Amino acid sequence: MALGPYTNLRVERFDSIFVITLAKAPENRINVAFAQEIIRALRDIESELGPDAEGCVITKGADKKFWCTGLDLDENEANPHANTDGFFPLLATLLDYPFPTIALITGHTFGGACPLALAHDYRIMNSQRGFFSMPPVNLGLHFPGIGFLPRL
Repeated sequence: MALGPYTNLRVERFDSIFVITLAKAPENRINVAFAQEIIRALRDIESELGPDAEGCVITKGADKKFWCTGLDLDENEANPHANTDGFFPLLATLLDYPFPTIALITGHTFGGACPLALAHDYRIMNSQRGFFSMPPVNLGLHFPGIGFLPRL
């Protein structure tokens, strides 16, 4: 089975290890279409491996400076269902995924990208290469995905 095609990401296979590279310029901001594309890639990988196989999925960013800068706030303002249609199903897909998932955090991770990283089973990050930032916390605001903080 061929994986893809995908518009804003690449999927590479190394035996039973799949690498999803987030490549949505400029900073991998998550909108409904991007979230659904990541879900589709995860489901394609799941089908490719089969139910009894061993394997894992690594998610990394194509940009050296940013892994992901969170939710597309312009879309959230225009579409009140953006989180329900894209972001929350993406988090649920990762949490229930039948294979181990690894967030290879290759740069800065902001806002909604933090719960995305925390929804993976494992997180690997170079402490010299980027940082986690949750601006709503500094403002005392509740934000989508705040319930993932205990996984930090």
